[in-house]
Amino acid sequence: MTGTLDFAREAGEGGLPSGAPESVAQQIAAKSPLELFWRRLKSDKVAMTALVFIVILILAAVFAPLIVKLFGERPPNQQSTKFLDEFGTPKGPSSANLFGADTLGRSVFSRVLSGARVSLEVALIATAISVTIGVTVGLVAGFFRGWVDTIASRVIDVLLAFPILLLALGLAAACSFGNGCLGGLIQPGLSVVIFVIAFVNWTYIARIIRGQVLSLREKEFIDASRSIGAGNTRILFKELLPNLVAPIIVYSTLIIPQNILFEASLSFLGVGVQPPDASWGSMLADATEIFDTAWWYMLFPGLALLLTVLAFNLLGDGLQDALNPRSSRSN
Repeated sequence: MTGTLDFAREAGEGGLPSGAPESVAQQIAAKSPLELFWRRLKSDKVAMTALVFIVILILAAVFAPLIVKLFGERPPNQQSTKFLDEFGTPKGPSSANLFGADTLGRSVFSRVLSGARVSLEVALIATAISVTIGVTVGLVAGFFRGWVDTIASRVIDVLLAFPILLLALGLAAACSFGNGCLGGLIQPGLSVVIFVIAFVNWTYIARIIRGQVLSLREKEFIDASRSIGAGNTRILFKELLPNLVAPIIVYSTLIIPQNILFEASLSFLGVGVQPPDASWGSMLADATEIFDTAWWYMLFPGLALLLTVLAFNLLGDGLQDALNPRSSRSN
C-alpha cells in the first residue's frame, strides 16, 4: 500500500488533492515502473544534461569521418609540415585547424574525435564482457553457495589482491608483442586493451551480484517458485535475474567511465592503443613534453576525457536515484 501511495504521489507532482476521486488515484497508480523511472530521471536536470552530452559524443564518434570533412579538417593520421612553424613547433588553433596541430602536423580536432571512437569502443565492449562474466559468476556463486561459492570467492580475492594497474600493465605488455596471448586469439592493439580491462574488472560486479543473490534467494517468491516445481535454471534466469536489472544497469553506467580511464592510462603508459591510432591517453602522453608551448595539444584531449568521465558518472548517479527513489528520499 505504501508503494502505491508513493507512486501516486510522484505521478501527481506534489500529491493529489484531498478530495480527489478514487478513480483518479487508481489511474495514476497504474503507471508502469518504466514510466515512473523515466519521469524521475527527466526531473533530474543534471543527469539529463549528462545523457544529452553522451548521446552527442556517441554520434560524434560514429560519424567522425563525416564531421571531419564537414569542418574541412584532415584525416587523423595525415601529417603536414604546413601546420608547423620554421622551428618545427606545431601551430595553434585557427580557422583552418580548429584545435591546432600536434608535433607531426596532424589535426588535433580529428584525433580527438578518433580518440572518442576508440575510448567508447573499448569501454562499451569491455564493460559488456565484464558485466556478462561478473553477473554469471555472481549468480552461480550466490545461488548454489557451497564449494562453488568458495572457489569463485577465492578466485576473486586472488585477483583483487593484485594492484590492478600493475596487473593490467603486465598483461598488456605481455600481449602487445609477437602473436599476442592465448595462442594468437588476443592480438596486439585494441583487443589487448579490451581483454585486460575485462579480465580485471569482472570481479567487482561479481561480488555485488553475489551479495544481492544471497539476499534474494531467501525471499518468499523463490520459495513460491520452488513450490510449483521450478528448476534452478528457471529460478536463476526468470526470478533472480530480472530483480538484478537495476543494480546491473547502475553498475554498468558507473564502470564505463572507469574503463575509459583505464584505457587512457594504459595508452598514456605506452601499452594501450598503439600509434598511429589516436587515443586520448597517448595524446596526453605526447603532449607532456611540449604542453608549455603547445597548450592546445594537452587541453582538448584532456577536456574530452574529463567531460566524458564526468558525464557518465553523473548519469550513473541519476539512474541510481531514478531506479531506487527511496534511497534518494532518505538522503
